[in-house]
Amino acid sequence: MIVGNRKPLDEILQMVKPYKKILLLGCRECITVCAAGGEREVSVLASELKMSRMKDGQDIEIKEFTLERQCDFEYIDQIKPFVDEYEAIVSMACGAGIQYTSERFPKKIVLPAINTTFLGVALEYGVWSERCQGCGDCILHLTGGICPVARCAKSLFNGPCGGSSNGKCEVNKEADCAWQLIVDRLKSLGQLDKYEEVILEKDWSTSRDGGPRKRIREDLRMQK
Repeated sequence: MIVGNRKPLDEILQMVKPYKKILLLGCRECITVCAAGGEREVSVLASELKMSRMKDGQDIEIKEFTLERQCDFEYIDQIKPFVDEYEAIVSMACGAGIQYTSERFPKKIVLPAINTTFLGVALEYGVWSERCQGCGDCILHLTGGICPVARCAKSLFNGPCGGSSNGKCEVNKEADCAWQLIVDRLKSLGQLDKYEEVILEKDWSTSRDGGPRKRIREDLRMQK
């Protein structure tokens, strides 16, 4: 899932300073799961903004609205009937949702309330860890299902480096060495022979070819 953190209140207050009518837009997908931009967080931020304006003796009108997701026009269009009533949208979605909302309403100012961080998993309640960087050329079949791009501090394709010690990373002593995890995993699977294979450096043009990536499924397009 996409993991993000809410921006500091002072930064958000600075962004919304010129506006008196705001549409505060949440998202029920990933950003809700990581407790950053769901219905509850929308309500909390709305209260904080109102209290701050009240403290300064200024007025602000805020409409709270949480979409199923902001990365799909089908859902974004739910705000069409009232979006023009507000001077700006403050989005609590990930970076993709924020941009898509902006694309859908090109004449409307859309402000980010979230800092998008990584693709990750929930280790426990309130703790998320990065697992993927969306590089576009997955090599997990070679590394025992453990990604060296996301989980190795140096993104080494062949490791471990000379700095790892006792299974820990030299960059972050609290982090497990990704390549030690890979070796241990391959050994447990009886596939340690794969460790002997040299993984060639990635052709990053397959993931970043000079512009935003796009995936097209013609079989799905034909069903429209």
